[in-house]
Amino acid sequence: MRPWGSPFRLRSGFLATPGDLVAGFLGQGPKDDALTARLRLARSQGEMHMMDMMSEFHFYEPSKGHGLPHDPFKAIVAPRPIGWISTRDAEGRVNLAPYSFFNAVCDHPPMVMFSSAGWKDTVSNIKATGEFVCNLATRALAEKMNQTSAALPHGVSEFEFAKLDAAPSLIVMPPRVAEAPAALECKLVQIIQLHRADGSALDQYLTIGEVVGVHIHRAYLKEGLFDLMATHPIQRAGYTADYTEATTPFQMKRPQ
Repeated sequence: MRPWGSPFRLRSGFLATPGDLVAGFLGQGPKDDALTARLRLARSQGEMHMMDMMSEFHFYEPSKGHGLPHDPFKAIVAPRPIGWISTRDAEGRVNLAPYSFFNAVCDHPPMVMFSSAGWKDTVSNIKATGEFVCNLATRALAEKMNQTSAALPHGVSEFEFAKLDAAPSLIVMPPRVAEAPAALECKLVQIIQLHRADGSALDQYLTIGEVVGVHIHRAYLKEGLFDLMATHPIQRAGYTADYTEATTPFQMKRPQ
């Protein structure tokens, strides 16, 4: 095998190295007109192919704007589970609010997280008491869930505003939504203020909680399994008013 970098003779008689070919592709190669022409043609064809491929995609850098009627980020990262979070403040006043940046982050022990734009009552209450409850949002509860996102005065109960019943939790102090088919009682693990890649702080807060209690309505337990589809869970989708409802499950096992 020829060692890398050793010269070889072109058809024109010119001795060239692999480095010469790379340089030629860049338009800086040996003065072999035929080779240079072919390399430049290949380069132009390659650039045209790349341009053709890129023309099929809209590309943008978020820091410079998306150039579209609406920001597509949350439409791409979707659908997202809804964290319908109930809390109590230090004086015992109850708060209930939905969060679309929500998910599980660990299963042993089970943990969930949600992210809040700004230091809202939910985060403030959790910081003060160290407890919260995640309630499963379903299609039947969608309108009432949406009502709990209203900007109500501090101390006004979203439970009362949305005409929801509050059921007592068994381990933590905040109540759960009685109508929700499942709920997770949580203890605070950590609240993290988010930062940009350059290190500058954002007014965005990630709350992580450990699940210490789980409520499941027995109507949705089938042969010992939680029948999620029977609850008709909803998820946050792309834009201001977009949601999805999970209706079609399928199974797929990992390859061994």
